[in-house]
Amino acid sequence: MPNIKSAKKRMVLSRKWAAQNRTARARVRTAIKKVRQAEDPDEARSALTEAISLLDRAARTRLVHPNRAARVKRQLHAHVNGLTSD
Repeated sequence: MPNIKSAKKRMVLSRKWAAQNRTARARVRTAIKKVRQAEDPDEARSALTEAISLLDRAARTRLVHPNRAARVKRQLHAHVNGLTSD
C-alpha cells in the first residue's frame, strides 16, 4: 500500500483505467464474435461495421495494436465476403 499521496492517486486511477480498458476490450471481442458467428450476410455486414468502428477506436487509443486492428479487420472482411459468395 503506497504511503505517498500521489502514489495513492496513481493506484486509484490505474484501477479505474484498467476497468475501463477491460470493458472496451470485451466489447471489441464480442463484436468480432458476432461477425464470425453471423450466418446471414446482411446480419454479418451490419455486425462488421460495428466491429470495425470499435476496432478503429481501440487502435486509436492503443487498446490494441494498430497493426492487429488492421489484420483483424482484413480477416473479418474476408469472412463476410466468403458468406456472400456462397
